[in-house]
Amino acid sequence: MPGVELSTSACDGHVVVALRGELDVAGAPELQAAITALVARGEYMVIDMPALDFIDCRPLGALVQARVLARRGGGDVVLAAPQRHARRVLAVTGQDEAFWVQANVAAAIAGIPRRRRRYSWRRLAVRTARRGRAAPSRTGTG
Repeated sequence: MPGVELSTSACDGHVVVALRGELDVAGAPELQAAITALVARGEYMVIDMPALDFIDCRPLGALVQARVLARRGGGDVVLAAPQRHARRVLAVTGQDEAFWVQANVAAAIAGIPRRRRRYSWRRLAVRTARRGRAAPSRTGTG
């Protein structure tokens, strides 16, 4: 990618994508392809950003798309240590409230919730309803 280096690693079972350099319109399509290939539905991905000197709105769209894909199954994208310029772009585009931002990769990994139990309440309700029995009431009133 022109102007930016992307490297990947794993930490505690989560993908960590480190970005270094300057990320502008020219590198946006390649970034989107690379991150989309790495993100998995329902998993958490950490984007490590302290060495990213510049980012504009178009590459931010690639991060938004990755977040959407991850969230479809209950995961998310966590931004680790974005510089002041990146935080400003997030604020200007209204994405500062949408992304979870942490001080560093260790804090991001520590804050990721552990896996959900194998059978959540909602799955049990659907499973019970399929077998011809009444599903449990959400209000607890029968």
